[in-house]
Amino acid sequence: MNSTNKLNHDDNRQPYNLLKNRWFKGIFQSSLYPRVFHWITVTVFALIIYVTLFGSTNASKNFGTAATWVLWWPLIPLFFFLFGRFWCAICPFSWLSDIVQKYFGANRPVPQFLKKYGLWIIDAFFLLITWSDHIWGVIESPRGSSYLLLIIVAFVIFAGAFWERRTFCRYICFIGGLSGNYSRAGILELRATPDICRNCTSKSCYNGSDKAPGCPMFEFPRTMEDNTKCNLCGYCIKNCPNDSIRVTPRVPTRELWFIRKPKMEEAFLAVVVMGIVLIQNLTMLSIWPRILEFTQNLLGTTNYPLLFTAIFIVAMAIPFFALWLTSALSRAGTSDKTLRNLTLFGYAIIPLDLAAHMAHNLFHLLSEGKAVWYTFLNVFTTVSTPTSLAIVGNGTIYILQILLLLVGFIGSGYTAFRIAHNHYKEQGKTFSTLLPHLIFLGLILLINIYAFSLPMAHRV
Repeated sequence: MNSTNKLNHDDNRQPYNLLKNRWFKGIFQSSLYPRVFHWITVTVFALIIYVTLFGSTNASKNFGTAATWVLWWPLIPLFFFLFGRFWCAICPFSWLSDIVQKYFGANRPVPQFLKKYGLWIIDAFFLLITWSDHIWGVIESPRGSSYLLLIIVAFVIFAGAFWERRTFCRYICFIGGLSGNYSRAGILELRATPDICRNCTSKSCYNGSDKAPGCPMFEFPRTMEDNTKCNLCGYCIKNCPNDSIRVTPRVPTRELWFIRKPKMEEAFLAVVVMGIVLIQNLTMLSIWPRILEFTQNLLGTTNYPLLFTAIFIVAMAIPFFALWLTSALSRAGTSDKTLRNLTLFGYAIIPLDLAAHMAHNLFHLLSEGKAVWYTFLNVFTTVSTPTSLAIVGNGTIYILQILLLLVGFIGSGYTAFRIAHNHYKEQGKTFSTLLPHLIFLGLILLINIYAFSLPMAHRV
């Protein structure tokens, strides 16, 4: 038995199927699931659109801005870690897509270019939205936030009107791409039982039945190997006539250890997120004016869009070229090319990405969290806002940030070890391929620890 098979065999113990609990299974089989959650998210989304469009233009006094960027955006990475892509099942955009498709949809097949380049499009959208935020101040402006949400609504309506199932959610939505990556490091998975599925002829999990539609994300549970597309909508649980579906807890990051078909676009998204966290940190830190001044002197211009674009390109390029150099050192003496090594170990970045993303947003959640409550009250009445909106002090926040980063580093380091062990042990290159990537991850850890030690600006 080779090393990869042995590791798979050792890690193939069957965990407890949560669907054996009748209460848990009853939730998924209920006709109210996930509709009852949709009612809540759609109501809150409608309120956010209304107050960002017609409420105060001051972000610190607007509930929509506070709810979106101080509460939802900081919590969503944790959501992905704990529950996979469950948010996508209850997202108001998925509800809108279903409604448009039901009454106006042409239900055409997904275009081949979306199937082939969907994740690259998601990568591009992520970069474009981050760049646009800093050029036009989307997050700091309630109107900017509403325009962003309405643009996404337009994309959802277009995709729902022309293409089948939830094409937008799978192939276009940048949050979907992020959730797919983060959920791979998560602690929950849905899978079918191959031995039970082998003799099934109905394929109702994919095609649907009178109980529920088919999988909205184009997944066939019997062959599903990862969390990147499943949104725990429960349709396959309702439709399966043989109780083949399992929902099980698992060791965090485990899915990243055995990627059978690594994809460059998935690894690239991990690098993109790393760069985005870097640029988000830089623009909110006390050293940002000095960086702008240096760039201004270097380029000989005071044009902010030009200055930021130059810094943005560099901030995005640094992690990619640093990982390329790391992979070039790692693959030395092996039969792999640099790009193959980069694609494999790109997945090891995801746990540290998740931790850095959570650590950055933890500052906003805990230092501005009270803004959500007071701006919500101000939608209906007039209340005075306290001078401090912090839930805990900056010292406590920094300690929590460091702990998150350390956990993320351990997760990424161990994932890198498993990748090296699985792919390079037979060549006797486990340690030599692993060491450059551990150094790379360590540098990312130290950069983030330093960045979070500096004073950071608030969002509202």
